Amino acid sequence: MELSVEDRAFLDQHHTAAMITLRKDGTPHAARVAVALLDGKLLSSGTRSRVRTRNLQRDPRCTLFVFDPTFSWLTLETTTTILDGPDVPHQSLRLFQLMQAGASPAPSPGHLMWYGKERTFEELEQLWAEEGRVLYQFEPLRRYGVGLRTPPLSI
Repeated sequence: MELSVEDRAFLDQHHTAAMITLRKDGTPHAARVAVALLDGKLLSSGTRSRVRTRNLQRDPRCTLFVFDPTFSWLTLETTTTILDGPDVPHQSLRLFQLMQAGASPAPSPGHLMWYGKERTFEELEQLWAEEGRVLYQFEPLRRYGVGLRTPPLSI
């Protein structure tokens, strides 16, 4: 399913989301994540050792609940591909630059904030390679929400 112009505009402005995956017994597991559109693809970041990664390796279904500080929200039911490999730290850097573009105060040039501390791009790429960083790429199957310019999809 292609995201609408309005959905893309919402995702460009709002990066805070809950990511819901399914445990082995079928119950939901929720985690707070950040999401963003990078090169037209909806992505989030994690590590190989995260519970959500293991859940997605077993069952690629995932629901994203993206929200703003007021009452607008967008839910995307997706299938997820886990991207892993030597290019992931650099792609993660691009993703986090995009997500931190409007931060106030902004990090210094050549830096990003990571767990409350400014880190250089080089430090982050090395750290992310060592910790086994992966990217989650979401393929939306269904969307619905409140407060968006388009009417919610009935399900």
